[in-house]
Amino acid sequence: MIRRPVAWVVAVVLFAEALGVAMLNWLMGDLVDAQNMSLAGLDPDAMSTSSKIGGVVFGLYFALCALVALLVAVRDRQPAGLGRVLLISAAVVHGLLGAVAWALIGWPQSLFMVVVLALIVLVLVTYDGRRGPVTTGPQDTNGPGTPEASQAPQEAGGSPFTPPAAPTTP
Repeated sequence: MIRRPVAWVVAVVLFAEALGVAMLNWLMGDLVDAQNMSLAGLDPDAMSTSSKIGGVVFGLYFALCALVALLVAVRDRQPAGLGRVLLISAAVVHGLLGAVAWALIGWPQSLFMVVVLALIVLVLVTYDGRRGPVTTGPQDTNGPGTPEASQAPQEAGGSPFTPPAAPTTP
């Protein structure tokens, strides 16, 4: 249905965002280095290097999140373990960046962050656990409050809260 295309879109957007964040921080590092800028007496070389390292690390983080979304799209299964944690953390980052973008840059950039946040959350919630086929056999309609249920004999060792034993093949 909608799960695979959304996962593909999230993967593409996160790959583009990874490249954009890395390039923007690299450019900022070059500008600080070229103009010999300083902030509160910090060493300009240290600021330039840390901006470049931060851009590479943050870009790799978004690329890893995009790889998880790509695997979700290819396998058509929900993310599990570390992949799920990465996508949840990417959603939190986009929520925080959306709030900061609203305050500092403007609503169009904030809207982009919120849309990416919504897509990531959609990937996380649409891949719910797949259940087996629905049984077509007759169901026991005797609830706990009916007189028939109180007179029904209990199976050996069973209680109304434990499921019956699974059948095994010889």
